[in-house]
Amino acid sequence: MSQVASTITLRRWGNPNESAFTEPVFVHESGSLPRDLSQATVVLRAEGLTRARAVLQADARQVLLGEAALLDDSLIATLSKEFGSPRIGLWIPVQRMARSWALDSYSNADFRCITPSSGAPAWEVLKSDGSATGTDAQWWIGQMLARGVTTALVAVDMQDDDDLNICAGMVECFGPALWLTPRTNAPAELEDWVRYGQARNIALRQLQRDDAVAMRALRQRLEASIEVLA
Repeated sequence: MSQVASTITLRRWGNPNESAFTEPVFVHESGSLPRDLSQATVVLRAEGLTRARAVLQADARQVLLGEAALLDDSLIATLSKEFGSPRIGLWIPVQRMARSWALDSYSNADFRCITPSSGAPAWEVLKSDGSATGTDAQWWIGQMLARGVTTALVAVDMQDDDDLNICAGMVECFGPALWLTPRTNAPAELEDWVRYGQARNIALRQLQRDDAVAMRALRQRLEASIEVLA
């Protein structure tokens, strides 16, 4: 288990049409990226080995593989060998895993009970089109970190205490390797993410380019929420 940090790291989502990135950003691959990618962690939602190689050869800071790695996890080893593990990561959109209920046939002779397919709430990995895979996100991240992945960016819309508990468990397991970002453009309750979900590395779409003042103020507000809980 990792010790949860007491400081917050914020990073914005860059616009692929920006002429250059002057600070570290996350950016979705769009077919048109700035020439200088030295500050960019490029998210490939569905693209595979060929596009990942091209982006890394263009000196991107890092590439995060999504659906392609889920379908073929050998891509992680291939790219890590060619470009080094620190430049390879995962893009993981998730949603709450649905529970199904079944009649327990091994109960006492006097009665049988209905039991859920999963005893604890969990997130499942989604494909690039938003369809469910049934793959437990925490298990998947653990498998890929063991193979050399250094960053896992989880896109999630946390709705309730169960989501916050899932998040806190993953932060405890994966520490600084874990980043979180809202999956949709809906506003996130960031103080809850930090205070109860233990989120420490967050990527935000609302942050504007080079707005250091706003980023510093937001970081201070979120770190204050940690102190409140303590």
